[in-house]
Amino acid sequence: MTAQLLLGAEAVGQGAMDAGISGAYAYPGTPATEITEFIQNSKQAQMMGIRAAWSTNEKTAYEAALGMSFAGKRSIVSMKHVGLNVAADAFINSAITGVRGGLVITVADDPSMHSSQNEQDSRAYAKFAMVPALEPANQQELYDAMFHAFELSENLRLPVMVRITTRLSHSRSGVVRRAPVSQNPLNPETDPNRFVLVPMNARVQYASLLEKQPSLVALSTVSPMNALSYATDNRSLGIIACGIGYNYVMETLQSQSLNISVCKVGQYPLSMSVVDPFIAQHDSILVVEEGYPIYEELLGGLQNTGKIRGRLTGTLPRMGELNPNTVKQAICGVTESKSPIEDPPMTALMPVPTRPPQLCTGCSHIDLFNALNAVLCNVEERHVFSDIGCYALGALPPFNSLQTCVDMGASVTMAKGAADAGLRPAVCVIGDSTFTHSGMTGLLDAVNDQTSMTVIISDNFTIAMTGGQPSAATNRLRDICLGLGVSSEHLRIIVPLARNHDENVAVLKEEFAYEGVSVIIAQRECIQAAKRNKKLLQKK
Repeated sequence: MTAQLLLGAEAVGQGAMDAGISGAYAYPGTPATEITEFIQNSKQAQMMGIRAAWSTNEKTAYEAALGMSFAGKRSIVSMKHVGLNVAADAFINSAITGVRGGLVITVADDPSMHSSQNEQDSRAYAKFAMVPALEPANQQELYDAMFHAFELSENLRLPVMVRITTRLSHSRSGVVRRAPVSQNPLNPETDPNRFVLVPMNARVQYASLLEKQPSLVALSTVSPMNALSYATDNRSLGIIACGIGYNYVMETLQSQSLNISVCKVGQYPLSMSVVDPFIAQHDSILVVEEGYPIYEELLGGLQNTGKIRGRLTGTLPRMGELNPNTVKQAICGVTESKSPIEDPPMTALMPVPTRPPQLCTGCSHIDLFNALNAVLCNVEERHVFSDIGCYALGALPPFNSLQTCVDMGASVTMAKGAADAGLRPAVCVIGDSTFTHSGMTGLLDAVNDQTSMTVIISDNFTIAMTGGQPSAATNRLRDICLGLGVSSEHLRIIVPLARNHDENVAVLKEEFAYEGVSVIIAQRECIQAAKRNKKLLQKK
């Protein structure tokens, strides 16, 4: 077939479809969002009847994918790295239940925290769960890895992780497709005990997982994701590289005309029968990996008398994503190469004023924050708990309205804890999608305890921060809150518009003074979604 120009995320989606998936599950999160969007917009997916719709959160997405696997069909679940924290319970336990139809979880890590709260490395979860993890280096490998991952999953009867990072997910390259694989027939699990993790069964299943570990290592030894290239008559330095770091290594070797051996590692668990001979044949080893020093630690790191170098030793920066220059500096520094490292052009050295992110002109959050600030202007120490979404920008100037933003759903539960400690008023701001993702349970806790706090749900009818995906909360928030036990007298709906400012301020004041649980739904469509919807109507 002819090559297609695809983002890394799109290569994952196309590879998964061609590898015979019947379902794709996800909650939007950058840099993984485009995987599911690509499948949703694919005519191939529509023709093949592939189910591809957004889930309420990453845990529900993973469990739905596991259910499809239970039925014998192949499924993919995708999320960003912090989303795996939400899905961790299901992910870890699915390694013990195992799978029936192939189940692949694609996790997009975000080193340098371009749009995230941390830069955790998802390979640590693969190690924790004791399942295989693939780390492709380019878009073609990402596409091919889908076939390899589903075959591994069904052969081992385990979930398989495919780890990508921001730079790979959001860059484009040519991808040559294979002939598509047919979807699996419906073939549900027949073992009545396998998916029932009561302790008696779980102990048996866990023993089975441990027994599979040598097979995982053996498969890593012969993995098509690995590659070895030995330098001629040069054993002073060897480089172990994985993922996108491999590309940076090869770019440096070519641009600097360096003759250095490279061991490309693309599949976890690390096969010592591959890396041990390589390490033994070189005086020193540089480990180039994006994220945590996972492999560097496994190979001895600081305890290896200085032979193993990488992020732990400071040869590569411990924080942030790799780039061609940091890798070049590390390689040339270790080799004491006389090859010149070009200075950046003078324009790159000139300070460029930073432009902080800001809410869109006309955003409903702006009018909400103006009302919130008007109510709290006389509160000496304001404490408004916020959450993950566009509205988190309310923590920045010119609003300075919010004091926390920790993780999905934490606004509600942190406000509850602060209220329990005696803080008044205890106020939180959460978005509509984040509320259904992780906020509902916190509100139920507050209702059960009759906590004196106010939950403001800023409802703009979409998941705006990740591009406008549909929100599971649209037109349901009032009923959900009533169902959770919120009093109808203290469930208020306001429209955040400048002309409603005085009215909205009055509502906020009333509910902040209430000694109990109150919910205010600030309801107005996202300005960007409104523009898109208007264009769609005009086309019709």
